[in-house]
Amino acid sequence: MEIKIGLSVQSRQSISSGLATLLANTYTLYLTTQNFHWNVSGMEFFNYHLLFEKQYEELSQVVDEIAERMRALGHYVDGTFAGFQAQATITQVDKVLNIKDMLTHLIDGHEHLITHARNLASIADREGDFATVDMIGRRLGAHEKMAWFLRSSL
Repeated sequence: MEIKIGLSVQSRQSISSGLATLLANTYTLYLTTQNFHWNVSGMEFFNYHLLFEKQYEELSQVVDEIAERMRALGHYVDGTFAGFQAQATITQVDKVLNIKDMLTHLIDGHEHLITHARNLASIADREGDFATVDMIGRRLGAHEKMAWFLRSSL
């Protein structure tokens, strides 16, 4: 059935492509944060363990919102690990890091995601996709806050 929501097929495709990258990066950041939660150690273990838990729980909820926005625009979601790996532009960590490197890696990930999200919001705004702009605006605030908490912990 044809989708008639005031956005062209081309606009919906362009926005969905950007959302696919946002989804893959969010999922990668979620997994990385949870990995660090499991593997953090040291004198401040408990504080970092809780900080990482709070952040990965928030990230786990938002992946669904991004995927559902893609579906509302008429595009399927490749929710496989392989699909996320192919689409993500945030690097994964394949070793246990010290706390300073964990924090730095997560800050870099949030800042990378924020930059991508801002660019995507500009595209969605230009195309008149205000639902995507609204969702991204909320995500920007959340990622900026997470990055601030992580920077403040360094």
